[in-house]
Amino acid sequence: MLSEISIRNVVLIEALDLELGAGLSAMTGETGAGKSIILDALGMATGARSDKALVRSGASKAQCSASFTFTSDHKVWAALEAADIDYDHNEDIVLRRTITAEGRSKAYINDAPVSVKLLSRIGNLLLEVHGQHDGRGLLDPGTHQGQLDGFGAHQDMLELCASAYDRLKTSADALEDLKTRQAKSEEDRAFFEHAIGELDRLAPTPGEDVGLADERKLLQHAEGALAELHGASEALGNDGEHESRIGQALAGLERVGSKIGGGDNAAGQALSAASSALEKALIELEEARSAVGDAAGAFTFEPGRLDALEERLFALRAAARKYNVDVDGLQDLRQSFGDELLSIEGYAENLAKAEAAVSQAQADYDKTANKLSAARKSAASKLDKKVVAELPPLKMERAQFITDISEVADGRAGRDQIRFLVSTNPGTAIGPLEKIASGGELARFALAIKVALAGAEVGSGQKVMIFDEVDQGVGGAVADAVGRRLSRLSQTGQVLVVTHSPQVAASADHQILISKSSKASSTLTHVVTLAANDREEEIARMLAGEHVTDEARAAARKLMQAS
Repeated sequence: MLSEISIRNVVLIEALDLELGAGLSAMTGETGAGKSIILDALGMATGARSDKALVRSGASKAQCSASFTFTSDHKVWAALEAADIDYDHNEDIVLRRTITAEGRSKAYINDAPVSVKLLSRIGNLLLEVHGQHDGRGLLDPGTHQGQLDGFGAHQDMLELCASAYDRLKTSADALEDLKTRQAKSEEDRAFFEHAIGELDRLAPTPGEDVGLADERKLLQHAEGALAELHGASEALGNDGEHESRIGQALAGLERVGSKIGGGDNAAGQALSAASSALEKALIELEEARSAVGDAAGAFTFEPGRLDALEERLFALRAAARKYNVDVDGLQDLRQSFGDELLSIEGYAENLAKAEAAVSQAQADYDKTANKLSAARKSAASKLDKKVVAELPPLKMERAQFITDISEVADGRAGRDQIRFLVSTNPGTAIGPLEKIASGGELARFALAIKVALAGAEVGSGQKVMIFDEVDQGVGGAVADAVGRRLSRLSQTGQVLVVTHSPQVAASADHQILISKSSKASSTLTHVVTLAANDREEEIARMLAGEHVTDEARAAARKLMQAS
């Protein structure tokens, strides 16, 4: 319910804080007192189109806030969650908006800055206004489907239909993707076959490029290394000269030994060690020659090896650059290309499976959507009868009401477009509610529809309802019928009515008097919630006019007692 309205500097209202109660509240007062200003301010707070004309003369900005309280299962909480707006189920939802004298607008939900678009979307979940000058509520054809589905209790079928549509869309998207991929598959096939052939011929092995690079480096330095090794070999000699000299030295040592007779003395031991060293030198000289020869042999390669090696290394690196991987990644790439080729070759089979999946999903959706359409047609017939039954007491006995259902494209909510169509007089064309009915008729049609729908929106879909001009051009028994229906409607949700009818006002649970006063060069609107005795006096004034009589008071009392 709408618990409070706070208005600052809106047209004739300087400051207003109005608390509202449950049930039916009637706003009464003389024409021009400012009843429409309150509705305009409320519209501003809930995201309706507003402009700087609402700013009171001399003020820098206009501001209005509206506080709502709803049960924890209301769908507004999910909308706030989706918009990342902080909330507490135990606290009011506060919608607020300011408009400056220059026309700049700011919007807030629970004091968090939001766009006017979001403010409007949340406001439309909380409030609906039925009147000639407001495009929300039943005047918005986009609400008619929800109204009918609520009346017919189609929630379970709607969920099944949405689920079936999601499956259909998923399978259709998969089929379309497969077709798109198949369309380019021949081009891809040629690429993959060429690439696989190229990589198979190349046949890279892990770490091959590193090994080839090392060998290439070795080969590039082989010539210089051989020259050095040949020099070392020449230095060691191959003509026996070194052996001859060592032999001569050994012979000399032997002669010395023979002269001193050997022995275990120090000289004999030294001679023995020197002889051993020379003998070892002869052996190691030969080993050195052999080792240098082996080293030279290691630097001897087959002719053309360097060219072949470089050609292989360049081929590997060129392929890696071509496919934008490193050399070690070429093997994995070949496997990937092979898998892609297999996938392309399986397109025909996959396409058949995807088409079968779409056909099944379409059949499932058709079954669910057709069931929902049939339920809607049945509910529409019942709703039409209920609405038409409400029209005669509202002085619209010659009017017609039809819930039109036409087929549109498949969607999550089925394939039905639903619009409420009316005709106000025999012979006049059936047309959209907002195009055919006048102000008073429009509000009474809305009242009849809402009474017929009563109870369908309790809980998650419940909104505060406002009726403007619902009693325009009627009085007596018709006004009484309007009041009774408003009272009945308020039993399922909060209702506000702007009225000039004493019968309608008498039916209300609460009455709010709007008046204005002028002083100096300014005019101000005043608002007060009337107590029971004051209500009787105000209703008597509405009955009698400027001079209130005892008879008018008695009539007012009787109206209130009868309501």
